[in-house]
Amino acid sequence: MAMGIQYLLTRMFMLCMSMVFSMDMASTSSSQNLQVQDQLKLLNKPAVTSIKSSDGDMIDCINITHQPAFDHPLLKNHTIQMTPSFHPEGVSARKQGIGSSSSRTNSQLWHLNGRCPKGTIPIRRTTKGDLLRASSIKAFGKKKHRTFPQPRSADPDLISQNGHQHAIAYVEGDKYYGAKATINVWEPKIQQPGEFSLSQIWILGGSFGRDLNSIEAGWQVSPDLYGDNHTRLFTYWTSDAYGSTGCYNLLCSGFVQTNNEIAMGGSIFPVSSYHASQYDISILVWKDPKDGNWWMKFGKDKVVGYWPSLLFSHLSGPASMIEWGGEVVNSESNGQHTSTQMGSGHFPKEGFGRAGYFKDIEVVDGSNNLRVPKGIATFTDQSNCYDVEIGKGAKWGTYFYFGGPGRSPTCP
Repeated sequence: MAMGIQYLLTRMFMLCMSMVFSMDMASTSSSQNLQVQDQLKLLNKPAVTSIKSSDGDMIDCINITHQPAFDHPLLKNHTIQMTPSFHPEGVSARKQGIGSSSSRTNSQLWHLNGRCPKGTIPIRRTTKGDLLRASSIKAFGKKKHRTFPQPRSADPDLISQNGHQHAIAYVEGDKYYGAKATINVWEPKIQQPGEFSLSQIWILGGSFGRDLNSIEAGWQVSPDLYGDNHTRLFTYWTSDAYGSTGCYNLLCSGFVQTNNEIAMGGSIFPVSSYHASQYDISILVWKDPKDGNWWMKFGKDKVVGYWPSLLFSHLSGPASMIEWGGEVVNSESNGQHTSTQMGSGHFPKEGFGRAGYFKDIEVVDGSNNLRVPKGIATFTDQSNCYDVEIGKGAKWGTYFYFGGPGRSPTCP
């Protein structure tokens, strides 16, 4: 009899604990769902009109004065500067060369279905799925710590410390007021969740520590951030080495967009194919000599917007380093190097139509002139996995081929 009572008491206790656990789980799920909905309301501003892209994106045309930038406490009373006071002088107009008769510029995929009206800016709508793919709502739209290439460091632990690998060209030792490049566009394969591949320009100020300031622009493939493998235009900024400040695109307050044609995070179309048509994008980032804001231009004539100088400490003045090149995340699952590709997924030695490239590489000097960078050098974490080869010519100016396949016979 006593054994029966004991058994019943045990069963009742286990049932009660199960109910408490279920209630806790339901409460946690409800709390998370509430946080997700609150964040979506913060990110997705009311749209004047919306455009459905064939890649699945919804592009919202937001009133320019209602954009996320003005959620920043330092920008509450900010007056939008619609155009830069000055453009850099001496913008390159080189003739085509090195096989570039088949190299073409491109646009964004959503343009096939419509355009945003004047007085608005296009913003890629964030979905619930986008937020849930992130490690946390707080981490959504942010890079992890120590994702910057540090050329001067010969520390082999750099790879294992952050899992990011690079193949870049860079300059340092001067005052830089901007940088420019034309970047070959590909759609590299990503091995697994948590990894990405990008090609970009870095504008850097401060030390490679907690006070690093960085402005970044280029293209990336990031399934975690976007939920697909499309190649997308992106920007990034931070004023504390990827700590609490900054984000991708317009996923936090900071960058002020003025252009109604370019959507940050929007798919770039078309992309290059191996030994076939090549496509590229041109990006120029420069510091306005009058107000100090950092402006971005996409293509020949599309001024996209600016990062207000008050967002930064070191980049309130000139940059101390410029970098151009590729970056991937190497998760080293099962102790093996990732097969995530950089650039085209082929090594620089294969050349035009096969390897990715940066061409017309220039910096902006203190007189607001574009010029050829002096003392340009290269850096790669593991040249047997991803490499970079630099060159100079009358047609392409300063250029380099870069990239690689990741895991391969030469990169186990």
